[in-house]
Amino acid sequence: MPNPVRWRAAAGRQALHAALRRFFAGKGYLEVETPLLVPTPGMEPHITAFEVPFIPETDVGRPRSLYLHTSPEYAMKRLLAEGAGPLFQICKVFRNGEVSPTHNPEFTLLEFYRPHADYHAIMEDLEQALAEAGRSVTGGEPGADPAFFTRLPYERITVRDAVLRATGVDLRACPDGPSLKRAAEAAGVRTGDATSFDDVFFHLFLQKVERGLGHERPTFLIEYPASMAALSRLKPGDPTVAERVELYAQGLELANGFSELTDAAEQRARLLEEQALREALGRTVYPLDERFLEAVGRMPPCAGIAVGLDRILMLLMGVSSITEVLLFPAHEFV
Repeated sequence: MPNPVRWRAAAGRQALHAALRRFFAGKGYLEVETPLLVPTPGMEPHITAFEVPFIPETDVGRPRSLYLHTSPEYAMKRLLAEGAGPLFQICKVFRNGEVSPTHNPEFTLLEFYRPHADYHAIMEDLEQALAEAGRSVTGGEPGADPAFFTRLPYERITVRDAVLRATGVDLRACPDGPSLKRAAEAAGVRTGDATSFDDVFFHLFLQKVERGLGHERPTFLIEYPASMAALSRLKPGDPTVAERVELYAQGLELANGFSELTDAAEQRARLLEEQALREALGRTVYPLDERFLEAVGRMPPCAGIAVGLDRILMLLMGVSSITEVLLFPAHEFV
């Protein structure tokens, strides 16, 4: 039986979703619904999809593996390639193995895209949407601060400046793994056996930077090193960084977005690199989504972002565990 906090969170979730739908409809976004079952999940090296066997009971189709999507990104980008305008979606997504005070293997995501826009425009839309949510969700628990998201504009800081502010390490002066490892360890970071730039950065960021982000107001962390571009384009005029943004509040990551990559050849190369990394890590190697790759080259310049709504609700309600905003959290059955 849900406890009183979860009942209040259920009412808060209803208000949150209503506020977001009201905001995006007012901005001219179309709400869409894409499949939860997909032939190919995302290729992120550290995310594992739930595999679902498809067993046809007619002469249509063949037995094969499908997957619960880890994000609606591929499908929504195919819609952009077909000429869709601004799109948003509130949906369940699934990531295997993720259970912690801030993770549930099934969680709710807001994802939205604007054609002919960049990550600056997406940041503006998101902070306005969350301000609307903050005015609509009353919280109700000790420590709740719904007004937190109304403190506009949110801070914007580059990854380089955030690391420099927290540790004194200048990423521009440490262009490779060995130099960054030396600087990080001099700053008191435990790097273990990490040797690559990205792996050392991960230790540095988690130990010294992340927890300090977004305490007075939410913080947009922008311009990640190019090696961490994911699905974003590199910044025109400075290809050492990518037009990638993450939103943080009270040390918690809430969103990840990009000025989207629209070069199909480059996208294929990045996915092949991620396939190789998944194999090296001993993880399942998923096939490439050829329909997505074909669509990338037809997409207009655009930007998009994915937002974890359960974590937003945690902050609005003033609770410290994702289990308190879910009526049936996974820890009850795992």
